[in-house]
Amino acid sequence: MNQQTHFYKPSEGHGLPHDPFNAIVGPRPIGWISSKSKGGILNLAPYSFFNAFNYVPPIIGFSSIGLKDSLRNVQETGEFCWNLVTKDLADQMNQTCAAVGPEVDEFELAGLTPLDSQVISVPRVAQSKVSFECKLTQILQLETASAVKVNTWIVFGEVVGVHIDNSLLKEGVYDTAHAGHILRGGGPADYFELTAQSLFQMHRPRV
Repeated sequence: MNQQTHFYKPSEGHGLPHDPFNAIVGPRPIGWISSKSKGGILNLAPYSFFNAFNYVPPIIGFSSIGLKDSLRNVQETGEFCWNLVTKDLADQMNQTCAAVGPEVDEFELAGLTPLDSQVISVPRVAQSKVSFECKLTQILQLETASAVKVNTWIVFGEVVGVHIDNSLLKEGVYDTAHAGHILRGGGPADYFELTAQSLFQMHRPRV
């Protein structure tokens, strides 16, 4: 065995000051998910276990570790909205991480404005430059290798409406490098910002 590597079995603990798994799988895009309960109470919460999974139709998903309000709301209504987190919204996003009761409206808590969507009944974040209106397609409870269910659910949704601030479209192309995306790292408080300086291009090889 290579003595220059740190090996551990997750089932036995990593033996480090902070779990390295999140840091290695990163930085990760943030799923800033707005949802609404059947009773009409709004919820807004960030999920760093989030990504896109299909082009046509576009399907995104986020992972809820535990039965959180977002998961319950989507189960009840079949709808949710993803909102882009940019550097200027980092503090507000962080405020929506607060562990508050389901009766608390995180839009109000973070000083954000709910804006009506076009296709779904769940509002989007008015201050966010990009939003995806989504309809639930699947909720999948994860299992271990030995088929034991774990307390985590992946919520998948088809994107049925897209809002993009016109300032981010340069000659019709979305300008990722200048949008100000932030991403979750892995340390206790680590985030990263996408910048033009980190951009490089690499075209696919032609066969």
